[in-house]
Amino acid sequence: MMKIRLARGGAKKRPFYHVVATDSRSSRDGKFVERLGYYNPNARGQEQKLVVDAARIAYWQQNGAQISERVAFLVKGVTAPAAV
Repeated sequence: MMKIRLARGGAKKRPFYHVVATDSRSSRDGKFVERLGYYNPNARGQEQKLVVDAARIAYWQQNGAQISERVAFLVKGVTAPAAV
């Protein structure tokens, strides 16, 4: 089963997350099928906090991918697709 979830990156105490489409059996930070965007909780100034490709997320959901609760909460307000 495919899932759309966050994969953690960044340094210690400075998280950075990639929104990815992955197999549910793979580890959180393991291999993924496609990178759909990113989430930077520590964004400051002109930095963007969330960038996702809404069209690709919709594509994966139409093909049976389950979206995680956190990703669903984050992309709830996103309407237009953005460049990744």
